[in-house]
Parts: sequence; C-alpha cells; structure tokens
Amino acid sequence: MAALRLSSGLLLVLGVLSLTDGSVLLSNQRQKSRAQRDRRNIRPNIILVLTDDQDTELGSLQAMNKTRRIMERGGTLFSNAFVTTPMCCPSRSSMLTGKYVHNHNTYTNNENCSSPSWQAQHEPHTFAVHLNSTGYRTAFFGKYLNEYNGSYVPPGWKEWVGLVKNSRFYNYTLCRNGMKEKHGNEYPKDYLTDLITNDSINYFRMSKKMYPHRPIMMLISHAAPHGPEDSAPQYANAFPNASQHITPSYNYAPNPDKHWIMRYTGPMKPIHMEFTNMLQRKRLQTLLSVDDSMEKIYNMLVDTGELENTYVIYTADHGYHIGQFGLVKGKSMPYEFDIRVPFYIRGPNVEAGNINPHMVLNIDLAPTIMDIAGLDIPPDMDGKSILKLLDIERPVNRFQFNKKGKVWRDSFLVERGKLLHKRDDGTEATQEENFLPKYQRVKDLCQRAEYQTPCEQLGQKWQCVEDAMGKLRLHKCKRMASLTVAGKLGVANMKSQLYRRNSGNCDCDITDFQMSPVKRKKLFSKKKMKTNKNYARNRSSRAVSVELNGELYSVDLEDGYEPVMPRNSSKRLSEGGEEEEEDEGFSGTGSLTSSSSPNELMIPSSIKVTHRCYILANDTVKCDTDLYKSLTAWKDHKLHIDHEIETLQTKIKNLREVRGHLKRARPEECDCNKFRKGQEKDKKQWQQKEQRRKKKLRKLLKRLRNNDTCSMPGLTCFTHDNQHWQTAPFWTMGPFCACTSANNNTYWCMRTINETHNFLFCEFATGFLEYFDLNTDPYQLINAVNTLDRDVLNLLHVQLMELRSCKGHKQCNPRTRNLEIGDKDGGSFDEYRQYQRRKWPKMKKPTSKSLGQIWEGWEG
Repeated sequence: MAALRLSSGLLLVLGVLSLTDGSVLLSNQRQKSRAQRDRRNIRPNIILVLTDDQDTELGSLQAMNKTRRIMERGGTLFSNAFVTTPMCCPSRSSMLTGKYVHNHNTYTNNENCSSPSWQAQHEPHTFAVHLNSTGYRTAFFGKYLNEYNGSYVPPGWKEWVGLVKNSRFYNYTLCRNGMKEKHGNEYPKDYLTDLITNDSINYFRMSKKMYPHRPIMMLISHAAPHGPEDSAPQYANAFPNASQHITPSYNYAPNPDKHWIMRYTGPMKPIHMEFTNMLQRKRLQTLLSVDDSMEKIYNMLVDTGELENTYVIYTADHGYHIGQFGLVKGKSMPYEFDIRVPFYIRGPNVEAGNINPHMVLNIDLAPTIMDIAGLDIPPDMDGKSILKLLDIERPVNRFQFNKKGKVWRDSFLVERGKLLHKRDDGTEATQEENFLPKYQRVKDLCQRAEYQTPCEQLGQKWQCVEDAMGKLRLHKCKRMASLTVAGKLGVANMKSQLYRRNSGNCDCDITDFQMSPVKRKKLFSKKKMKTNKNYARNRSSRAVSVELNGELYSVDLEDGYEPVMPRNSSKRLSEGGEEEEEDEGFSGTGSLTSSSSPNELMIPSSIKVTHRCYILANDTVKCDTDLYKSLTAWKDHKLHIDHEIETLQTKIKNLREVRGHLKRARPEECDCNKFRKGQEKDKKQWQQKEQRRKKKLRKLLKRLRNNDTCSMPGLTCFTHDNQHWQTAPFWTMGPFCACTSANNNTYWCMRTINETHNFLFCEFATGFLEYFDLNTDPYQLINAVNTLDRDVLNLLHVQLMELRSCKGHKQCNPRTRNLEIGDKDGGSFDEYRQYQRRKWPKMKKPTSKSLGQIWEGWEG
C-alpha cells in the first residue's frame, strides 16, 4: 500500500514537472514572439551616414579613430561590403531603390541620373516614401544625385536639405525644403560637412522635443572625400607623409593582360606620383571633419537618451583608386579598390565588437531600413535585409540543435556601362552579343530568316553568303537597299503634301508627288522653255535666265561672275516726273536694275536693297547723292532701315514661335502602311545620331576654345594646375594631364566569395575576359583567364548572364554552383550548395556545341 502511494506521488510530481516545463517553454516562446512584436512597436530611429568616394583598400578608415571607436566597439563591421556599380549616381540610385542598375536604368552619372524618367518611375518608390507613409519623420541632408537641379523636393522626405549638382565644400547651392540657398567660402557658416551635421542634429533634437514618440529616419550624405577635397582649416597640415595608397598594385603598369584602358595606360610620371601623394593627404583631411561629425551625432544620441533605440549605419557609395595600375585617380573599375566600401552598423540586438564576413551590398540598404522599421519588403527589390545576419539570439533549449542555418548569397553582379542603343535596322542589340567575337555574331545573324534569302526582297539590306574558305560573311544588298532609301527620301520630301488634309481618311499614295528620272532629265535638258516665273530663281550660277518675246533663254556667264536673282517690280512716276521702281512688298533680297530697252539683253550689275541704296557687283554700296549731302536725308533713311530691320526681326521671332507651336501640336500620323512606319524609325535613328554628332561637336569646340590639348576621343581625361585647389595645402608643381577611363569601359562581372572560392570574373563590351583568383592574387595583378577550362568559362558565362537579367531578391541572390576550380573533389559542401541554391530564372540555355564555340575567339 505504501509502495502504491509512493508511485502515485512520483507520478504526480512528474506530471507537475512536465506541466512546468511546458509552461516554461510556452512562456519563453510567448516572450520571444512578444519581443519581436515589441521591436516592431518600439519603432527605432534610423541614421544612415553616407560618404562619397571613400575606399577601404587604401586605408582611409585609419584616419577616422572616432568613427572606428564608436562603430567598431559598439557595433558590427561587415568585412565583405561591396557596391554593385562603382559610380556615384548609379550606386546612390541602387541604395534608394534596392535595385540593380539594370532594373532602375541609371547607368552613368549623366544618363538617366535624376532624369524625368527616374522621377516618374523609381523616385516614388524609394525606402523614404515607404517610411514616411508609416509615420517616420524622414530627413535628408547633403549630396543627393549628381544631376539633381534643386527644382523640387523628392517624394518621401519631410525635411529636405539637398545639394544641387555634384559634391562641393564651398560655393555651392542647397535646396532647403524647395527654396534654393546659396553659400560662399567662409568656413564657420559655409563648410558643407559641418553645416549638414549641425542641421541634422538640430532637426533630431527638435523632432524629439515636438514628437517624442515618433521615430526618425535621417540620411546624412557627406561630400567628403570627393573632389575638390577642401578640408577644414584646422586640418590643413594633417597627414604630411600619407602613404597608405601605395599598395602592391600602385603604378603597376602597363598591364597587357587586362582590358583596353589598362593596356593603354603606362607607368605614371614623377609629377603624377607626386600628385597622388597630395591627393591622398587632402582626402584624409576631409574625412577628419566626417570623423568629428560622427562623434557629434553619437553625443547627441547619448544626450537625448535615444542611443539604445537607434540604428546607425555608416557606409560609402563606392571605393576609389589613387595610382593603382598606373591610373592616377578615379573609380568605375571592377577591381577591389573601387567596389569595396566600409560598412558599419550599431543598434538594438547588434553584437558589439563583432566582424561579420557575410557579403553585403548597397542594394541591401533599402530592404534593411524597411525591415528595421517593421515594414514588408517589396518583392521587386533585388537586395535583402541584413537583420537576419545580426540576430544573436541563441536556441532556447537543447532540443533546437537542428535549427535551420542562415542561407545567404555568395555571389553578386558588378555592372557598369551605358544603355544599349538600337541598331540601324531598329532592333535592340541584345546584351549577349556585346562580348561575342565577330565571327560568332555573324553566325548568329545568319540564323535569322531575313539574312538567308537572296537580295530580292524590298528593303533587304544584308544577305549571308559563304566564301571560298567556308566562312560566313554579310553581303550588302545595294540595289534593294537603295530602292528602300529612295522611297523613304521621297516620302520625307513630300511629307507636307501627304498631310495637307484634315479629314480622317489617310492618303498614302505618293506616286502623284514623285517625278520619274526620265521626265526630270527631259525637263532640265532643254535650253528653251516655256515661261516659268520661279525657274530663274533655281538656275545654276553658271547661267542667267533672260526673258525675250515671251520665251525664257539661258545665257552662259564668265567664270567668277556671281548672278543676281530677279525681283518683281513695277514702275511709277516720282514727284519730279522721273521714272522710279517700286517694290511689290519689300523682301530685302535685292532686285535687278531696269534695262533701257525691253528687247535689249542686259547683264545685271547691281542689287537694289532700298529705294535709295544699291549693292554693286564689286560688293560696294552706292546710295543717292542726297544721302551724302543732306544730314536730314541721311537720318531719315537710316531710321527707315532700322525700322525695316526691327520689322523683319519681329517677323522672324513670330515665325519661330509658330514653328515651335507646330512642332508641339503635330498631329498623329496615319499608320496606313509599313512604309510610313519605316520612315519614322529611320527619322528617330537619324535624330539620335544627329544628337550624338552635335554633342561630340560641342565637346570638340569647347576643347578648341579652352585650348584643351588633354582630352582625347574615346577617353576620359582631366587636367590639373596650380589653381585647381583653393584651400591649403596647395599644388605648386604646374599643370599636367592624365586619362583615367575610356568609353568602352563597359563590363559585367560576377564576384564570388564562399568557403572554397574567392574570384572575380568579368566580360567586357569589347569581347575581353578577365578572371582573378583572389585567394592567390589578392591585388588582382595577373589575369588568370587562360588557366580556366572551356567548360568552366561556359558555366561562368551562364551564371553571369542569369545575374544580368535577374529581377527581385529571389533571382538576384544565388548560391554559386560547383565550379570545380582548383579543388576537383566536390564533397558534401558542394552537394549542400547545390541543394540550397535559389532557383535561377528560366532562360533558353545554349547547346553544348554552341557553348564550345562561344569562347574560341575571346581575348585574354
């Protein structure tokens, strides 16, 4: 009986313990879920500090002791932080939208940078718009986009202090909440770094005082260390012996194994090397003011009690190079010194003093900020939130040993270039064809039906033919192409007659307006013709048309004689009874002098400009004698001429206004046949070519006016002289020229870092390939593409093409497939990567035969 009581007591105790464990487990889960909800309800503040052109490879962070102390000791450093495009405006656009360049279409600092297309399609969907609509007090201070003109306040920002155009420290213009504000060159009140720091601190304090429970999101965008590298006066003597920029790749030139600009660039001259030393010094000096700014912001958070409820992120829009590979200065290269950036974050649940090796990108900023604010991340954003990488929570009990690990990207796309313009045939050039060799492009074109038919189709320009060696070549269809061009020209010349009707019916018949070549030849071969009033105006300068007895004759003139065009005139009697010519509506084009006999053949010898002045055949002006004797007559006639000039100028102005109105109010054309559509395509292509030609001409004229002997076609060059820097330390070694990039520096690269691989693979628009294994060559000195098998090149090419067309975070964050580079043994990790890899976007895979031929003509 006692044993029975003991066993029942034990069961009761075990039951109570089990219930207790279950309640504890349930309580822990509830506390965890409540903590997650509270984190979203607390709504932390967010401060993003952005610098311009700050590197990590050249030691810029070594000068920022205050920033490193605040961010490293109190937060996490991401050691593998990159940008997807190493240029200012494209990178900043990616930060705002969370998208790759090929998805927001801001390719360069000029093309589509803060353009109407950007303002209409992408600016209304930045992270600031989402946060502003959910109660955050959003504020922007500093540089926005390179082509921002200050005419508007971008959507999503309650407080706006944006820099107009590119980076400056003095003599700049700000757009303060829609009003432009000009600044001079006085340090206490105009130095940009200090000004936006003070404005941001004042705004934060004021907001917390007026709205203590509303969260704040501020973006402080510094101009430092971007040019013109003007430092604060107190730091003008700092870093006299700066040499952090002298890396193993410094002045490593020429580079015959790299792309075109690297092969073109030779070793730097002594003046260039001296310039790089001073440039590094001045860049570090500007960062000292940013270092002070970070300390002021930190102290402000401590004073207001908001430090523990504020995420602070510090990063840059891209890196920089100073003398690397012989390039004096600049960015836009796909190498480590241009794509690596500093990236710190501190805030709630962020482990202090930690170094995180995961790969983070500039496109991760927008989704991370939205995740911090507790918002849903739009699926069209290509980046991912990094909060999951900062989670330091441990498993609640020992039964969670199989907790799913973090799956993160190990590859990303680096892209730089311009928009792909359309070809002459109106089709858009595909990106895949940009890097294929010429023979492969010809082979692909010959697969199309329009190139396989003989030159018999109307409008056909090219035909594929096979030469004696068996190679495919494109043969131009001259006869059919010329017929097409002639037809299009005929439509263009008669355009005004085609659209003279206002009725709804379209008249596409152009046969009435074209003259056959036979008729045209007969018409202009006759020396004797019927009377034609306009014929004399269109005669060649080698003959003069004279009317005799109702018929028109041409009289050959001697060499060197300039003919005079006839004008309609009639004779009237002057007050003195003398005969005088009277114009039928003054036009200012001149008139033939009257002959003494109607049947006498006279060669005109002067042009009548006014009723009292003529221009003689020897280009001298002759007026009536009264004008040379009477001051009153002279004044009256001069007033008459001035009046005529003003009248003509007014008429020209009115005509130009009417012409502009007609251009804007042009009606839609009738789409009655393919002929008209082809004409519009050709006209648009011609306009684009004309715009590019005029742009090149303007650049050439500007160089000629400025006596610029530095700039070269196809290259991006700069000049530097003693007047460039207006603040100490000054440059005193005289002017020099250097070229830093080229127009064909368009590329697409895949950067991969994981447990087994660390490489960069690039395809350039010129057809050049580059591959660097950073495990063995961390400074990318040797292009190792020749060491790769063709199968590996094909696989890299396919993966790069998939990244180039990715959209959304599901497609743009893959795990790299097993490349078997170096280590032939796959192992369990390779199987795990294959299993965990995200689904790649569906695309038409090339056959093994075509893949084998793709790389036969690559350069490397």
